[in-house]
Amino acid sequence: MRGKWEVVRLWVLYCLLLSGFFQGVFSAFNLPRPPWKKQSNFGSSVVFPLVGNVYPKGYYQVTLNVGQPPKPYFLDIDTGSDLTWLQCDAPCVKCIPAPHSPYKPNKNVVKHKDPICASLHSPANHPRHTPDDQCDYEVEYADHCSSLGVLVRDAFPVKFTNGSSIAPPLVFGCGYDQEVPASEHAPYTDGILGLGNGKSSIVSQLSSLGFIRNVVGHCLSGQGGGFLFLGDDVVPSSGIVWSPIVRGSSEKHYSLGPADLLFGGQATGIKGLPIILDSGSTFTYFNSKAYKTLLSSIKKNIDAKQLTDAVNDKSLPVCWKGSKPFKSLKDATMYFKPLTLSFTKAKNIQLQLTPEAYLIYTDKGNVCLGILNGSVVGLGDVNIIGDISMLDKMVIYDNEKQQIGWVPANCNKLPLLS
Repeated sequence: MRGKWEVVRLWVLYCLLLSGFFQGVFSAFNLPRPPWKKQSNFGSSVVFPLVGNVYPKGYYQVTLNVGQPPKPYFLDIDTGSDLTWLQCDAPCVKCIPAPHSPYKPNKNVVKHKDPICASLHSPANHPRHTPDDQCDYEVEYADHCSSLGVLVRDAFPVKFTNGSSIAPPLVFGCGYDQEVPASEHAPYTDGILGLGNGKSSIVSQLSSLGFIRNVVGHCLSGQGGGFLFLGDDVVPSSGIVWSPIVRGSSEKHYSLGPADLLFGGQATGIKGLPIILDSGSTFTYFNSKAYKTLLSSIKKNIDAKQLTDAVNDKSLPVCWKGSKPFKSLKDATMYFKPLTLSFTKAKNIQLQLTPEAYLIYTDKGNVCLGILNGSVVGLGDVNIIGDISMLDKMVIYDNEKQQIGWVPANCNKLPLLS
């Protein structure tokens, strides 16, 4: 019996040593942890500082390092799409001006048989592809900008709030053909960071590898800047208003479902407005009926002695000026009332929008309405809550619990890192 237990003891010791050896290898080469360590980093987050503002820049960007050795790229954050892509030297057929030189792929093209590729394509749309063909992608956004390219896989070095670092190989788009309509100003960016809930999004990939929970959030400062986080470690334990994510049969966006629109606490007659949250949209968009009703309510409330139309200010479609130029947005907000979105599928859940959440201050000393007519830009009945209406709030998209939360926050201060 003693000899048998001695063999068992030696075998256990051997396994422990072997496990330690492989852990050292994974650590030394910044490789993803093996399956038996899959949940070792759960409870931690990755936090990225943001730069940008609603006006005049019209975007919020994050710096991500990609590749080995890592190189920095500036990406617009977009909760309205899944796929992350960089402009790519593959070669680049049509590139837009960007802060950095295009990403150079290195024999790391994703094959069509990859599950992430399959999540982007239905077999009916790509019947001629073989499993070993490269995986092409094409993504078009609501503003009709688009990117065409091929999927690749490369290292994304990140540091967690608990102090640990990894560089997992993640899939993203290598975009060699970007289109921007003539009416649009091309964003000065290297690409888009897709933060949706699809399998191809960065947060979904990190979650599937076991490094974080499938939670993403942002805190956009009204003064400019802010932070983005992946994982749930920095989410406050209390004070958050939570509302369930509402998904239709083909709905992939972060939708809060239908809402009634109130102005100054009074009903406007606009009911059942389908609402989507989208950090890739600078401004908020309502459908034509809701927009016209809201604009009428605002104008009826305006004191003509205090505010008049600023017809010469073309910053946005509707602007107002005071008897003398305003020195700040705060000087003008006293003349406007708050808006409220009351969600009909979530009892007593409301999103309060103070005047600061729907007005911008221009360099001419005027204020303009940051809620636009979505029907004019081809959004149809889609109603989007954009960056302007999410300022100075921490907004959390919890894909595991299928809920969205928000809470007032100081977005100028990054969460403490280890």
